[in-house]
Amino acid sequence: MVDALARLALLLVLAWCLGGAPAPAAAEFSGVDYTLTNQNEQDFSGQDLANTSFAGAAGRHADFSGANLHGAILTQAAFPEASFAGADLSGVLMDKVDFSGADFTGADLSDVIASGSNFSGATVTNADFTGALIDRVDQRLLCRDAEGTHPLTGADTRLSLGC
Repeated sequence: MVDALARLALLLVLAWCLGGAPAPAAAEFSGVDYTLTNQNEQDFSGQDLANTSFAGAAGRHADFSGANLHGAILTQAAFPEASFAGADLSGVLMDKVDFSGADFTGADLSDVIASGSNFSGATVTNADFTGALIDRVDQRLLCRDAEGTHPLTGADTRLSLGC
């Protein structure tokens, strides 16, 4: 556990140094810790899950639409075909996560760290990726179908992805 926390801290510091973004604050878990749990097909829609941990969790077909996940930790989890439509995912650590087929329509993914994640088949219409750290391969894949403007931030999806 200590080794995993040390690696996480190193990753965050490295991302801060490379991106010039403000250093992220330490996560303060405000709710239930869902680390390493099975959340397949669970309904979290509209819930306040800010700074919650879903590290290593399974969430196939889970519904996070409209949820506040700001600052959450989703690292090394699996959320294939989950819905994050309209969710606030800003500042989320989502490295090495399976998001294949997930719906991010209208989601705020600004300042996320998503290195090593899988976004194949994901929908990103009207999503905001401003300041996001995403692998080049995923960025190119998402750019193929990216379109629209985020309804709250006004960010153009393609521009925020660097398409």
